[in-house]
Amino acid sequence: MSRAKGAVVGIGELKPQRLTSGVTTLEMIAEVSRLAVLDAGLEPAAIDGLLVGPQVGETPQHVPATIAEYLGLAPTMANVVDLGGASGAGMVWRAAAAIEAGMCEAVLCVLANNREEVAPRSPNRNPIREFDVPFGASGANISYALLMQAHMAEYGSTARDFALIAAAARASAQLNPDAIFYGKPADVEAVLASPMIASPLHLLEIVMPVAGGEAVVVTSAERARSLRRPPVHLLGAGEKVTHRAVSQAPHLTSGPLKSAMARAFAQSGTKADEMDLLSLYDCYTIMVATTIEDAGLCAPGQFGAWLGDHDLSHKGDKPLNTHGGQLGFGQPDLAGGMTHVVEAVRQLRGEAGERQIGKAWLALVTGNGATMSEATALVLGAA
Repeated sequence: MSRAKGAVVGIGELKPQRLTSGVTTLEMIAEVSRLAVLDAGLEPAAIDGLLVGPQVGETPQHVPATIAEYLGLAPTMANVVDLGGASGAGMVWRAAAAIEAGMCEAVLCVLANNREEVAPRSPNRNPIREFDVPFGASGANISYALLMQAHMAEYGSTARDFALIAAAARASAQLNPDAIFYGKPADVEAVLASPMIASPLHLLEIVMPVAGGEAVVVTSAERARSLRRPPVHLLGAGEKVTHRAVSQAPHLTSGPLKSAMARAFAQSGTKADEMDLLSLYDCYTIMVATTIEDAGLCAPGQFGAWLGDHDLSHKGDKPLNTHGGQLGFGQPDLAGGMTHVVEAVRQLRGEAGERQIGKAWLALVTGNGATMSEATALVLGAA
C-alpha cells in the first residue's frame, strides 16, 4: 500500500433540513467549519488553507475571500472547487496536494447551503441550453432517466434491480437520526409503487435536495500524528472530467468514474473488492449501478445480480452508504458531495455508533458532478 498523501483530522456536519428561514449560507459555513476545526483540536489560526464551493448565495464572486473574511482566516492558499457533486472529494486531494507543495499546513474544506422556500435563480448560458434543452432534456431528472433507459436497453437491467439501491439507502437511513428519511423506511415494492417522475425513474430513486453542510480539515500525515483525533489517511485519488451536456457524453452506461477509481486504486495499491466501505455518490440509483460496474465489482450490466448476492447493510459483506447516502440522508450543500467523505471518515475512526461496520480499514469514496460528467474517487484508510 502506498504512503499516505495527507490525512483528514477533523469533520463537521449539520443536520439536513428541507427548508431554512433566517439563516444565511455564510452562517452555516461558519458553524460547520467551527465544528470541523474543533473536532481536529486546532485553533482557527492554525488553518492556513481554504477550499470552498462556488454556490454561496451571498456572493457570486470572490468567494474564498468572502469566506476567509467571515471566518477570520488569512489563508496562504485558497480556491473554489467547482465540480458539482464531485467537489467534496475533489477538495480532499487538492488540500493534500497543496500541503505537499508547501503552500499551507492545514486546509479547511467546506460546503454548505441554506434553502429558502423561494430560491433565487441565476442565468444559465452554457451549451446545454443549445444541445439538450431544446430536445426535452431539461433538468437532471430527464438526463439521468436517459442514462437509466440506456442501461436497460443495452443490458436488460430491470426496474427492480435499480429499486434495490433505493431500498438499501432507506434501510441504512433508519440507523441515522440525522437523515431526512429517518423513520421513513421504504422497501423495493414501495420504491416501485412511488410516482413515475421521468420514465423509468421513480420518485424514491431521486435524491431530495436539503439545506445542510459539511466540512473537513486536512493536514499532512506527519502532523496528524500529534493531533487528538485518529487520522484518516488519503491513500489514493483520481479525477476525470469528460463533458457537460448529456448529448456530448462519450458513453451512457459507463462514466469518468471508471478512470478516476482506477487511478485511486493504483495509487493506493488496493482493489475494489478490498474496500470495507463503499461510500458511493448516489444522486440517482443509476449512478450507484454504473459505479459498482465501473469499479470492477461486477461485469457491465450485472449490478442487479451483484446486489442480490451481497448484504449492503452495516452488518453485511459490502456495506454501502451506511449513513443513508443522498437517497436516504438527503442532498445538502453543493450536490451533497461531502456527506460521503464525512461518513467514510466517521466509519474509519470507528465513531459511527449503531451503524458502525466493525473495524474498517479501507473506504472508497466517490463524487459525481453534472450528468455523470465530473468524477472524483478517493481511497481512504484508517490509521
